[in-house]
Order: sequence, then C-alpha cells, then structure tokens
Amino acid sequence: MPTIAITLGDPAGIGPEVVRKALASGALPVGYRFEVIGDESAGIPGKPDLRSALASYEALKDAGARLLDGRADAVVTAPVSKKQLQSVGFQFPGQTEFFADVLGVQDYGMCLSGDTLTVALATIHVPLSQVPGLLSVGSIVRTGKLLADFLSRKSGALPRVVVAGLNPHAGEDGAFGDEEIRIISPAIEALNATGMAHFSGPGVPDAIFRDAARGGFDGVLAMYHDQGLIPLKLLDFDTAVNITLGLPKPRTSPDHGTAFGIAGKDLADPSSMIRAIRLACDLC
Repeated sequence: MPTIAITLGDPAGIGPEVVRKALASGALPVGYRFEVIGDESAGIPGKPDLRSALASYEALKDAGARLLDGRADAVVTAPVSKKQLQSVGFQFPGQTEFFADVLGVQDYGMCLSGDTLTVALATIHVPLSQVPGLLSVGSIVRTGKLLADFLSRKSGALPRVVVAGLNPHAGEDGAFGDEEIRIISPAIEALNATGMAHFSGPGVPDAIFRDAARGGFDGVLAMYHDQGLIPLKLLDFDTAVNITLGLPKPRTSPDHGTAFGIAGKDLADPSSMIRAIRLACDLC
C-alpha cells in the first residue's frame, strides 16, 4: 500500500486545519496510507514564532528522510512561512528547492495545476530584476520538457503548450526587448524538436492565459513567478495544486499560504489540500 506523507506546515497557520479537514472529507482515494508529520502543539494559531518555525522545518526534514529511505512514496506539504523558516536556518527559497536538494535533483521545476490552467515557471523564487539574466535557451527547454512530461502523464495525449513572452506584446519584434528573439524562440524550436509536445509562441503574455483557460492549450510555460501565478490564482485559487516537477517521487502542496489571519477560526477551505493529496496519489 503506497504511503503518502503529509506535513502540517507551520502549526501557527491553517496547515493543521486543512490537513484535518482533508483527511475527514471522505474525498480521498482508498488504498493509500496517509501519515501526518508535524507537531500541531508547537504553534499558537495566528501567532507564528521560532517554535512554530522549527516545528515546520523538522517536519520537512522528516518528510525528506522518509522519501529517501522508502518509508514514503510521496509527500504533500502544508503551507510554511518562508521568512519564519529562514529565521531558524532554512537555506532555501522555498519547499520546491528544499526537496530537490534533499533528493539530489538538479533538473526540477515548479508547476501549478487547477481546474482551468496548468502553468510551469521558467524561473521561480527570484527577484523580478534578475529574471532576464536568468533566462536561457537551456533553462526554458529544461522546464518545457518537465511540463510536457507531466501533462502527458496526466492526459495520455500529446500536450499543447504555449510559451509566454517576457516583454509586453512578446517584444513586438524587438521593439520592447529582444529576449523573445534571442532566447525564447530558439528554445521553442528546440522543444518542438523533442517531439514531447506541440509548443507554440512566444505568446503575448496578456492574451495566452485567456486562450488556455478556454481550452486552446493544455499548459502554459511562464517566464517568471507572478506572470504565471496571478492568472492561475485568479481562476483556480481553491483548486490549484503545486507540483515539484522532476523529482523521483511526487511532491505536491496546496496553492495557498499559511493564512495566519484566519488560523484557528475554522474558516479554512480544504479544497486545495484535498486535490494536492489526490494528485500525489495519482502520481504514485
């Protein structure tokens, strides 16, 4: 029976509540063992502190160890506070990078998938000012291949992926920037040569998400964090799941934060956590 490890995240946030509600929902598949990791008593709802941050860090390390030694077949992570984690020695931009490091993976990516959109990110947790310098043909090809593999596993068909431009109007033939000409278009050509999906673009960023939401594409490859996540959270806030692409074992998480402001008030919606657990089971 596959084992799904579920971390509680920061116990001062809504993680314990959404995990508890998800496990009691009756909406999870049978035939899986669900093991919760974390100390709920280490946090006061709505009042994050060093103790709650340490508890969330220990849960992550425990989950990583279980993936490595085979005690867990997948992990689902509840929300953490990156700022709080870093105050207790966490040296990663986020949980995505943590699990890639634990599992020794260099080729990984961040993808979010909801009822309407599936979006992967060519760059992840970096300042916006650094994005143009971090984009390369290789980085876009790497993420595009990971996204194509995920989409084909989900649907069993050849995916249709649109690659976003970086600049307004996708650069308008170099008038507003040349990254589309120098980097993104050659990357799309290389991606299509793999035969893993049909890649199109560079697409005008303010239009392609509407087309994807209407069914014109199976996935969008965005150039930076907010370019992809703003439309996804607008349309799929309650249904989106965060997936770390490229890991040897699945890692998913709900696509929302710790919500310290409503922690302990029984107001948290477990829908995204339920979907995160279900997707981890499917990917197993």
